[in-house]
Amino acid sequence: MNTVEQLLAKPFIGLKREEKLIVKQLGPHRPDLNLQQSSLDRGKLYTRSFTNTWYTKVDWLTGCPSTNTLFCFPCLLFGGETPWTKKGVKDLKHLSDKVKKHAHTKIHMENLTRLGMLGDTPIEAHISEAYRKKIRKHNEAVDRNRHVLSKIIDCIRFCGDFELALRGHDESEGSANPGIFKGLLVLLASIDHVMEAHLSSATVFKGTSKIIQNELLECMLEIVKSTIVQELKNTDFVAIQANDTTDVATKTQSVLVFRYLDSDNTVVERFYGFTHLRDSCAESISSVILQELNLIFSEQPQKQKLIAQSYDGAAVISGTSGGVQKKIKDVYPNAHYVHCYAHQLNLIMQQSVGKISEAKIFFSDVGGMAALFARSPKRTEVLHTIVNRRIPKGGPTRWNFHIRTIWLIYQYRVDLEKCFDTIEANLDFDHKSRNEARGFARTLQDRDFQFLLFLFFKIMPQVETLYETLQKREIYTIHVETAINDFVTSITKVREGVDNLDSTLPNDSTFSNRRKDISSRVRISKEICDTIIMQAKERFSFTKHLLWSQRTNEDVENPAIYEHLVKPQAAELIFGQIKQRRRGASLLFCYNTANNPSV
Repeated sequence: MNTVEQLLAKPFIGLKREEKLIVKQLGPHRPDLNLQQSSLDRGKLYTRSFTNTWYTKVDWLTGCPSTNTLFCFPCLLFGGETPWTKKGVKDLKHLSDKVKKHAHTKIHMENLTRLGMLGDTPIEAHISEAYRKKIRKHNEAVDRNRHVLSKIIDCIRFCGDFELALRGHDESEGSANPGIFKGLLVLLASIDHVMEAHLSSATVFKGTSKIIQNELLECMLEIVKSTIVQELKNTDFVAIQANDTTDVATKTQSVLVFRYLDSDNTVVERFYGFTHLRDSCAESISSVILQELNLIFSEQPQKQKLIAQSYDGAAVISGTSGGVQKKIKDVYPNAHYVHCYAHQLNLIMQQSVGKISEAKIFFSDVGGMAALFARSPKRTEVLHTIVNRRIPKGGPTRWNFHIRTIWLIYQYRVDLEKCFDTIEANLDFDHKSRNEARGFARTLQDRDFQFLLFLFFKIMPQVETLYETLQKREIYTIHVETAINDFVTSITKVREGVDNLDSTLPNDSTFSNRRKDISSRVRISKEICDTIIMQAKERFSFTKHLLWSQRTNEDVENPAIYEHLVKPQAAELIFGQIKQRRRGASLLFCYNTANNPSV
């Protein structure tokens, strides 16, 4: 075990402790070497031969019979100068000088010391019992602090999982209304003596302040982001989804979501974070998105990974010259823009009412009625007593939600009039509430409002049906085309029945302010229907890309059939995205056609 050949083949540092002690006990291997050197000195030829007396003079010297070279035993064990540890020394003429020079090097003396101390009792074993107790106490404190910190982080994660606020209105000692987070810590303290001791005795770090909570959240977010970034760098294809939202402080912020293939070639969706926006212009939104993307895809080859981007259909987003999608694509040429598919229905309804003032006023009145009862428990009690129903509020981005509001107003119009009359006549209500109730009572009796109420009562169920079709997880071209044709046919029938709509209206109106005659109402109603039909045909005119999804759903187990179109990994991302889309965001990812003209 102590020969040069063995130590070169199996380094000393990789041996077990028992084997190292055996090598030390054996000491340097001192074989007979057939080492000779001839040299010419002053015209005379000398031949020098190595003798074993050198082993007696230099106790750290060892030899290798296979190469007839000399090595330093301590440096061979622990590492040192290359001639004495790797190559070997065979210059007999200058051997004496080389030995003296090597013996005085720092690395040689350190190796001699390490070899001498090998196997001796560590110095830590000789220290006092008090020092060992101090070390043990320190380690116990570290374990206790880690335990406490892990429980605090678990409480924060619990609140995050169930979307609960960390802090309450009053976090002071003895408060009857603390936050969820503090309540969880108190609960843990009742079943964990370590947490109980920490909360009762901690003076420096207790973990309940909002500063500590925010710092822990930031640390957790950084860990999650670093994991996502590492996965994004290892994947081949990435797609992004982005949209704007408003926080509780009414500040506009951007939401960024990544979709990509993980190590198991499974499509995953990762929420990356919020970023505050200066304003809602294309320049501001694109700069925020690019700033986040450039931190992840810093090198040019990595920019080819981004193959798709999806947002809503606003002009500031979808503009082909100055929109957000164009600015992103200028930097990431493979990032094809695909409109959020189900979101197009919202744009259809927006176009139908946004440009027609009468329809816009109608939906404003409908929303005002719902808001009147939603803002006051006292007014809600009146509604519950008479109607025994609540008026749901329609969403500004989900127009199919308006069907519930319109249906209730249509079905309970007479009862709602009683509610408004009750609020107006009751002096317990404030002056503003009574005025609003009087105005809405007259609105319900207004012929123009009733005409549009009956019209949209016939239109909105068709919107609901179309919305449900577009929200299905597996969507095919034939399904979309059939749904659009049925939708257009239904709206066309509604348009044809507009001429006879006035005859179906109730005749119990006591408020006879007829702002428009029948022909004007018919014209406005037909204009609304025509706008809906035109927008539906235009915005859903292109459905051929869904053929790809259809073929994939039929034969997704055989991705080889798509190799002539795109790379299989990109195809898997596209197919998985279509099948797993959520919240109506049907992102149809494409691969760069410039790289593959056959697409």
